[in-house]
This record gives sequence, C-alpha cells and structure tokens, in this order.
Amino acid sequence: MTTPTKLRPAQVIDETARLVTEHYVFPEIGEQLAGLLQRRLTEGAYDVDGAEELAQLVTADLQSVNGDRHLSLKHHADPVPPKKGAAVLESIRREFDASLGGAPRVELLDGGVAVLELAPMLFPLEWAAEALSAALTVASRAQALIVDLRSNRGGDPDTVAFVCSYLLDKRTHLNTMYWRDGERSEQSWSLPHVPGARFGGSKPLYVLTSDTTFSAAEELAYDLQQLGRAIVVGERTRGGAHPREGWTVHPHLEAGIPTGRAINPVSGTNWEGIGVQPDVPCPAADSLDHAHTLALARLAG
Repeated sequence: MTTPTKLRPAQVIDETARLVTEHYVFPEIGEQLAGLLQRRLTEGAYDVDGAEELAQLVTADLQSVNGDRHLSLKHHADPVPPKKGAAVLESIRREFDASLGGAPRVELLDGGVAVLELAPMLFPLEWAAEALSAALTVASRAQALIVDLRSNRGGDPDTVAFVCSYLLDKRTHLNTMYWRDGERSEQSWSLPHVPGARFGGSKPLYVLTSDTTFSAAEELAYDLQQLGRAIVVGERTRGGAHPREGWTVHPHLEAGIPTGRAINPVSGTNWEGIGVQPDVPCPAADSLDHAHTLALARLAG
C-alpha cells in the first residue's frame, strides 16, 4: 500500500509562485500573483490538510486579479506523473476513448440540415484527426450544417484549424498566437488539403454555444464568426483565450499557467474575459431549434 504524500502547502505555493512568475503570459501580473500567493501563505490562508481544498483556495486567488479562468491549481484524485503536461493528457485520454474521438453525434435533420456535435473537447489532433475527418466528411453532403459546441470545454488549437479547414474553400488565416517564451508569434491557418470531403465555404453554417463553451471551442466559434463564415446561436461563452501548460507541483496537484494569448487577424483582439457574443442570443437549450429554423428559412429563400 502506497503511503500518501504529505501535503506541505508552503512547497506547493513556492513552486506555483515561481512558475507564474516565469511563465505567465503577462509578466507584470505574474509577479503580482506570486506576491499575492506568498502573502496569503504568510497569513495562514493555505493552512489546510487536503490537496483538493488547497487547490480550490489557490485557484480562487490566482483568478482574483484579472479573472483568467485558465489560471488554476488543479486537483487530480489519482497521482499524476511529474512530466509537464502529462496530468492533463492522462485525464482527457479517458474522455477521448468514451466520446467517439470527440464527435459523438452526426445527425441529419429535416430539410437536409445536419448537426455535428463536437464534445467534450477538441482533442489533440494526432488522436482525433481520423474521427473528425470521418464525421465532417459525412456532414459534407448536407445542405446546411449546425456545429454544436455547447458542451465543449476546449482543447487543441491545431484541431480548431483542422475543423475549420472543412468549412472553408481556401487556405485562410484563422488566428495568431503570441507566446511569452521568446516573445514570438505563431500564425494558425486552415489546411490547403483535407482527408475526405469538405462541407465548403458557401453553404449555410451555424455554431451553437453555451455559457460552458470554453477555450479552443471558443476559438472555433470566434474564428468562423469573425470571418463571416458562421452564425453563432446560443449563449455568451466563458471567455478564455489564453492557452495553458501544466506543471505537476505535488503528486495530486497541477499548476495550470497560460503562456500565450490569441490575436484574431480580423478583430485584432480575442474573447478573453468577455466570451464569444452570439449573433442570435437565446438559451442554449433552445439553440438547436433556433439554428434549424434559421437554416430552413435560408435554404427556402
């Protein structure tokens, strides 16, 4: 029987503060956050025995300065490996295997309108490309398409570009990511070629969102909206535009630190803190019916 690792909050806080200072995309705020964590530690705010409780307290403090929902100290019930990023990959692999590769639903509705649900995440492209290509190829024959992101929590920016490539006719600049490390910028473009068939860039396209749609799922909705390619139907999304990396700071705790920020080539900004604003606002539960009605009207017209 393995003896649980004793929680030493000071060690966790010291390491988390160091990581935030060295890696957070906004250096000045990173220093401010590190100071806040150390001050709260000195005040005794983190004098707890449980890793899960500590994670909740630290996450609340990390998000208290600028509301960055990608900043967190995440608790994992099972011990996680020390390698950077390994904790998240292990946890989402189980979801990938249980969700048909992230495309759990492809359905033809009345009037030649298809709905494609992408959930619970846009999984790493090396895992998800085959399943997504198959689902998008099936949907390509529809007269109009509804992409359902209401239950999507985010994922891989490369997967965003892959999905967009099926919904456009030509290679298109989708997003630019600024990374603190090296102060470099990296452009994201749709692909000139995709396996399978494209839905293309001219038929009616709708994207469903909710107040839980987050991160890379927001980028997918935002990119298509800013290009004028899709009509977003539903609720304002959560508002997270900063990609994160994860560092294990305790066998059950992972510090999630955003290391970059998105810059859309059309708007010159992103959805951080404000979310993607729907073109047709409505409760998420009603958004599929709304989008279907809009699609049928457009096809009839």
